[in-house]
Amino acid sequence: MKTARLNRLFGTSGNCFDVAIDHGMFNEKTFLGGIENMRDAIRIVADARPDAIQLPPGTAPILQAIPGKERPALVLRTDIANVYGNPLPRSLFSEVIDRPVEQAMVLDAACVVVNLLLLPDQPEIHRDCVRNINALKRECEIMGMPLMVEPLVMQDNSKGGYMVNGDIDLILPLVRQAVELGADIIKADPCDNVQDYHRVIEIAQSLPVLVRGGGKVSDREILDRTAELMKQGARGIVYGRNVIHNANPAGITRALMAVVHEGVSAEAAMKHLG
Repeated sequence: MKTARLNRLFGTSGNCFDVAIDHGMFNEKTFLGGIENMRDAIRIVADARPDAIQLPPGTAPILQAIPGKERPALVLRTDIANVYGNPLPRSLFSEVIDRPVEQAMVLDAACVVVNLLLLPDQPEIHRDCVRNINALKRECEIMGMPLMVEPLVMQDNSKGGYMVNGDIDLILPLVRQAVELGADIIKADPCDNVQDYHRVIEIAQSLPVLVRGGGKVSDREILDRTAELMKQGARGIVYGRNVIHNANPAGITRALMAVVHEGVSAEAAMKHLG
């Protein structure tokens, strides 16, 4: 039933907007702004009707308890890592939750997501992520569960922590590795020059590519960037802080949905923000 689950994510337009609200999984205080009250955060975003909301197992039931057929699909975060602090901890790890695909089935998830991390001079973390993906892949195939892999190229944490490296020469091979490991969906970094993003689409070998949001920017900038990424061939977006840290999370969700599904310009989408 993998196709049925993919259809819940991509819908009739063939595109997807997944709002990431899984930041609390990573044990970083700075990640909790705007989501201190998860019931309110999930309700506000869900009412704006994105295609999906990305959550960890502990808070996924809040979304799944919302009644009605219009509830966004669940993308289940399946891994935990301690790589975002500054300074980094003495010992780093990345590991998946217990029986992740079974938990996803019980929670009626449409997809599971797992990281493929690349940190400077930290090959052990990369190895952990490869092992995580290998363990998930076969279980996902058996259970008909789509596997979203998140190739994430990071800068040195001493520069501020959680800093994405937009070097396309690092992004491309990591995206391709995610494809070769068996991803069904790629959730990839934006590159420094958005005009080059078609190269990421090409290296993904026809798999749908959803673009990560990166750091918080202005409404107009995120809408302009999203419109250009969609023109470059992206199949959608996975944004977190640019939604949950927005003064109007419902409005920016509706604006981004218009860009992703209707192909409207950033200027036209701004009307959803009042």
